[in-house]
Amino acid sequence: MSLEDEFCDIMKKARFGQGHSLKALAGITQLDPSDLENLEKGQRLPTKAEIQHICHTLHLRVHSLVALTLDGWIPQPQPDWTTNGDLVETIRGDIGGYEVKGYLLTDPDTKQTLMIDTGYNAPEMLKRIRERELTLIGVALTHGHTDHAGGLDQILAEWPVPVYLGNGDFDMLPWKPDLASLRIPTNHQIVAIGELTVECLATPGHTPGGFCYLNTRKGHSLCFVGDTLFAGSVGRSNPASLYPQHLQSVKHTLLHLAKETALFPGHGPSTTVAEEQTHNPFG
Repeated sequence: MSLEDEFCDIMKKARFGQGHSLKALAGITQLDPSDLENLEKGQRLPTKAEIQHICHTLHLRVHSLVALTLDGWIPQPQPDWTTNGDLVETIRGDIGGYEVKGYLLTDPDTKQTLMIDTGYNAPEMLKRIRERELTLIGVALTHGHTDHAGGLDQILAEWPVPVYLGNGDFDMLPWKPDLASLRIPTNHQIVAIGELTVECLATPGHTPGGFCYLNTRKGHSLCFVGDTLFAGSVGRSNPASLYPQHLQSVKHTLLHLAKETALFPGHGPSTTVAEEQTHNPFG
């Protein structure tokens, strides 16, 4: 299991988000510009001293980035209740060799299911719904990017269900559903899936209309976070001016959830709130 982001990705996202050029960053950190360029291109690992300088300038957490970069931190495996397949099923897709994940959240009693992102793999999503004899009640998109919404036309052709998408992301969709099927959620809105409920959490930053989807059942909580958060990182803020909002969404929404909450991102391994409170450099 490998993380979605390495040091070079984290450095670049933080630098872009704060509007620093490599030349400006070199001046502030007093590190050699060519060294910074090599680090950001992933041509070598940073030293601990370099991590400290860069974290101080880019307002990242030193201990988290040291653990991730030099100590080989990866999140612990999720507990069995999240991985038995009845409640949460992960559907993997591929866009240009880049893995993306979508999910089916299912009420085991009624077999009603909510699709969270398409996983860029509509055929597999539809196949699993048929094989498990599920009833799709909606598609909840964490945001409007193609790798998370591609294939929506195929899904709605078979299942004409509501599509939940945050305000501001509609124009990003590679294929646009009829407006009659569109549901723009409000923060903390509840969506029912049989006996289950999902709370829609507004998390702008990766995109203007980003949403995460929280389910709590039998004392356990899980949240589908799209690209708002990765294990040990965050998605790129689009546009970069959303970076402050993005950090607010991570720090004051996702990392304020119960510590044991399982977090399922659109890329890379799943994680937990407790792991990210300790190990996410942006936290």
